[in-house]
Amino acid sequence: MTRTAEQVGGKVPAQPGPQAAAERTTVPLPAPDDSVIPGAGPAAVRPGERPTVRLREDGPEEQPRYAPEWLELREGADADARSLDLLDPLRIRLANLPGRAGLVIHDLGCGTGSMGRWLAPRLDGPQHWVLHDRDPYLLHFAAVASPRSAADGSRVTVETRRGDVARLTPDALAGASLVTASALLDVLTRAELDILAAACAGAGCPALLTLSVAGRVELTPEDPMDAEIADAFNAHQRRSGLLGPDSVTAACEAFSERGATVRLNPSAWRLGPAEAALTAQWLRGWVGAAVEQRPDLRERADRYLRERLEACEAGELTVVVHHTDLLALSRPTGGAS
Repeated sequence: MTRTAEQVGGKVPAQPGPQAAAERTTVPLPAPDDSVIPGAGPAAVRPGERPTVRLREDGPEEQPRYAPEWLELREGADADARSLDLLDPLRIRLANLPGRAGLVIHDLGCGTGSMGRWLAPRLDGPQHWVLHDRDPYLLHFAAVASPRSAADGSRVTVETRRGDVARLTPDALAGASLVTASALLDVLTRAELDILAAACAGAGCPALLTLSVAGRVELTPEDPMDAEIADAFNAHQRRSGLLGPDSVTAACEAFSERGATVRLNPSAWRLGPAEAALTAQWLRGWVGAAVEQRPDLRERADRYLRERLEACEAGELTVVVHHTDLLALSRPTGGAS
């Protein structure tokens, strides 16, 4: 099912001014001291349902697992972390796609559209972005806050779709120039990842998949519990068959098996006093997931979290959260555009 921005709840202005765009993309960040914004930590799961990024065509509406407040809070850190070194080989591939009259870019699990706001102004030529997500509110937000021009001033247009990332087929990506996603791979299973890799290979389009968790975190100053919390968090990320910190290795295998050339680059969050609000929410979610995985940690983890939050508020804590960006250059097909 395809929906235009107008169909998901509002008309997109043709050329919004900078002030209007800023007003549109601002979301209040209600973050009580003891709260975890949905998406920063463990998400509630309906009985019998495995937590995933599954996008539904129909069926009952579900509570969103990723709050716009969390996605906005992390957007700056995401933008600073993404690898610029992968853009040159991507630009070369896009420039050489056969029959290209403009770029058609599919953004999977687009959330509030941060990937488009980061990438569209870094690519030349006309672009049409197809935004995929399960949440109609996030789709609307992403559509109205999308960039309107490319690096060279060419027009950027957008449409939105609700669908299932686990049901992608080459036909679903017909005509695609590029597939993008951010913070997606680690919440897929191996079977879902294979579907994604096969769809990209079948469509002959490259994939730029950023900010996959690497399973490594560095906190300064150190604490004896750092490693124990990290291990429990990584185990939580692998629950129910999800790839978690194994996702990049699995993606390299999945894309390489289908003839793609794969490049990797680190894309770590580097959080200091200026990012205290993000660090505090990340800490709550990180420790919360560890305790959900290992309830026996709760008493010690409560003490650990309290002390870490105090250090964060005092400007005495720095955190490096390691991620990896992946560029898979699938072999072009005659139908690529």
